[in-house]
Amino acid sequence: MSPPSRCNIDHLRARAGLLRQVRSFFDERDFFEVQPPCLSRDCIVDPYINPLTIATKQLALAEPDLPECYYLQTSPELAMKRMLAAGAPSIYSIGPVFRAGERGPTHNVEFTMLEWYDVGADIDSGINTTGTLACEVLETARFDVTTYRDTFLEALGIDPISAPLTRLQSETAAIDAMLAKDIASDRDAMLDVLFTHHVQPNLGSDVPVIVRNYPLTQAALARQATDDEDCAARFEMFFKGIELANGYDELLDADELVRRTQINNQRRIACGETSLPIDNSLLDAMRRGLPASTGVALGFDRLLMLQVKSTSIDKVVPLTIEIA
Repeated sequence: MSPPSRCNIDHLRARAGLLRQVRSFFDERDFFEVQPPCLSRDCIVDPYINPLTIATKQLALAEPDLPECYYLQTSPELAMKRMLAAGAPSIYSIGPVFRAGERGPTHNVEFTMLEWYDVGADIDSGINTTGTLACEVLETARFDVTTYRDTFLEALGIDPISAPLTRLQSETAAIDAMLAKDIASDRDAMLDVLFTHHVQPNLGSDVPVIVRNYPLTQAALARQATDDEDCAARFEMFFKGIELANGYDELLDADELVRRTQINNQRRIACGETSLPIDNSLLDAMRRGLPASTGVALGFDRLLMLQVKSTSIDKVVPLTIEIA
């Protein structure tokens, strides 16, 4: 095999430098670095993210009563929240995660995720930490904050939460008439299309932008916002049109988690995917009692792409799925 190119060596050096910089950022704030497992019997139930599975028989384990399969983790969230429930302080991790079917300029089946949980923090504190990290890494003087509603009002002149379905249908049809017909009754699916085409490309052209207060129907694992009852205390960060981070003022209600997971499984089935187990270690942890915290997941490879001004994740991932 030929040795790495000079460009790859430069990016390996940049990756090593960013790892040091990120660790220093959180170490200075008294976070503990942890190493969650990549393989688990549980996984996050997301309607649009598919985990990779490993048949238990391939693990050659003698223990009885094991599940039929284990999951390569799409996020370290389950394990990290179990640590929080067991008494861990603020923690962060930098490690590999896996998502089936994801391949493109900003996607690879295996990629590196930086995830952290700030115990006792609220959404405003979480936004400040996320924006401050981005400013330090990307060398910008500031970061901006806006709301999900305002991004749509500016781009399309509509309130995404109160706009009638007919308006969303017509806007979506202007992008893809066939798709608009297929998702005509799904408000969130149409909002995702409109956000991707009309909003996201213009976000963060000069400095990182954090979009907060997503619709409550897109809450994922965030609690309800205190400043807008129609919204969730969820935020995302963008720079140069690229999504970098997704953050929550974390949901603490186990019953609400069950309800949302059931809805996610219904959406998975509607999309032709299989349902995933609802009763998992995250639910157990929440029933034992999670501390109030803000959690953020940030794509480390995308952050490196932007730092070195690369247009493809292939340039900053040492070995992509094709040649690993």
